Amino acid sequence: MPAAVKNKIAGFMNSLIELARDDPRRVIHSLKVGIALSFVSVFYYYQPLYDDFGVSAMWAVMTVVVVSEFSVGATLGKGLNRGMATLLAGALGIGAHHVANQFGHAGEPFVIGFFVFMLAAVTTFVRFIPGVKARYDYGLLIFILTFSFVSVSGYRDDEILDVAQKRVSTIMIGASVCVIVSIALFPVWAGEDLHYLIALNLEKLGNFLEGITRSISKRNLAQDPERDFAYSARKMKAFLSFGMLLQDLEANFARWEPCHGRFQFRHPWKLYLQIGTLARQCAYRIEALNRYLTAEIQTPVSVRAKIKEPGTKMSRECGRALKEMSTAIKAMCQPCASDVHIEASKAAAKGLNSLLKSGIWEGIDLLQVTPVATVASLLIDVVNCTEKIADAVAELASKAEFKRLSDGAPSPEKLVRRGHVAITVEESNMNNRASDE
Repeated sequence: MPAAVKNKIAGFMNSLIELARDDPRRVIHSLKVGIALSFVSVFYYYQPLYDDFGVSAMWAVMTVVVVSEFSVGATLGKGLNRGMATLLAGALGIGAHHVANQFGHAGEPFVIGFFVFMLAAVTTFVRFIPGVKARYDYGLLIFILTFSFVSVSGYRDDEILDVAQKRVSTIMIGASVCVIVSIALFPVWAGEDLHYLIALNLEKLGNFLEGITRSISKRNLAQDPERDFAYSARKMKAFLSFGMLLQDLEANFARWEPCHGRFQFRHPWKLYLQIGTLARQCAYRIEALNRYLTAEIQTPVSVRAKIKEPGTKMSRECGRALKEMSTAIKAMCQPCASDVHIEASKAAAKGLNSLLKSGIWEGIDLLQVTPVATVASLLIDVVNCTEKIADAVAELASKAEFKRLSDGAPSPEKLVRRGHVAITVEESNMNNRASDE
C-alpha cells in the first residue's frame, strides 16, 4: 500500500478518535441507532411478522433511519411529526380515493390529480411560515409524500385500506422504537444542552470582557495589536456564528421533550432564546469595542488616562456579573451575586457619562476625540446590555423556580457539574472543561 494512502487512512482514523473523544455521546448514539435498526429488522427476518406486514415492513426500517437523531427532543419531534403526518395523510388519501370513485373510472384520475395538486400546493406554501417551518417542516413534507402515495396508489390497488393500514402501522412502530431507545438508553436531552450552552456563552462573554479590561489597562492598549486582534476576532466570530445558531436549534428540540431531571413541564425555554439574543447583542458591541482598542488611537494620553479608570471598572464589573450569572444558571440558583457587580458597573458608567459631558475635549481635534468617545459609548452600551441580560436571567430564575442558596441549592464553589458536553469552536480549553462535567 502506498505511503500516501496509509497516511490518509491514519489521518481519517485519528479524526474519528478525536471526534469520539470530544463527545463520547456520539459513539453511544451510533450504537443506539444500530440497536433500533436491529430490532425493527425482526419484521423481515421473523416469518410470522413478515406474513402479517409483507413488504410494508421495510417502512419500519426506513423510519428508524430518518427519525433517529442525536437528542431526545430531535428524535421525539421527528417521530411525532412523521407519525401524525402519516395518520392524517393516510386518512385523507383514503377519503380522496373514495370521493374520486364517485366520478367513475373516467373521472377518477382527474379528481385524484386535483386533490394532490391542491394539497401539495397549500402544504408547500404553509411550510414557508417561519414558526411552522421551525417545528413542523418535516411533518408537512411527510404529509405531502404520504397523501400523494396513498391517493395515487389507490387508483391501481383495490386493497388500499389494507395497504394503508400496514404502512401506517409499520411507520408508527419504527418511530416508537426510535423514541423508546432514545429515552431508555443513555438519553441526550437537548434542554439540558441548551441550559449549559447558555451558561457557557455568558461565561465566554465574561472572558472577552476580561480581555477588554486588560486592553484598557495597558498603556499602549495591546502589546501586539494585530496578533491580539486576529486571535480575539477569530474567537468572537466563532462565538457569534456557531454558538448562537446552536441555541436556536437546541431550543426547538427542547420544546418536544418531556419532563426530565430538573426541567419540569412547561419549562420557560423561550427565555433561553431571549438571553441568547441579548448575549448576541452584547457580543457585537464587545467585538466593535475590541476593534477600536486594538487600533492606533492618536488621542492625547491625558484624555485616555481620564477614561481609563471608569472604563476598566465598567468592563471588569460587567465581566464578573456575566460570570456570576453563568454560575447561577449552571447551579439553577437565584443570580443574587451578580447584582453587586451590575450596580458597580452602572455607577462607573454614570461617572464616565458625566466625564464625557465635561470640558475634557476642549482644544483637541475632533478626529482625535472620536475613537475615545466611541470606546466610551460602547462601554456604556455594554453595561446596558449586561443589565438587560441580568433582568432576563432573573426572569428565568423566577419562572423556572430556581432555588436560593439558603434553600439548599449548591454553592457555586461546590457546584457539581452533571454529564454534559458543550459544543464550542476553536477553544480546546472550553471543550476540556465541558468534557469534565
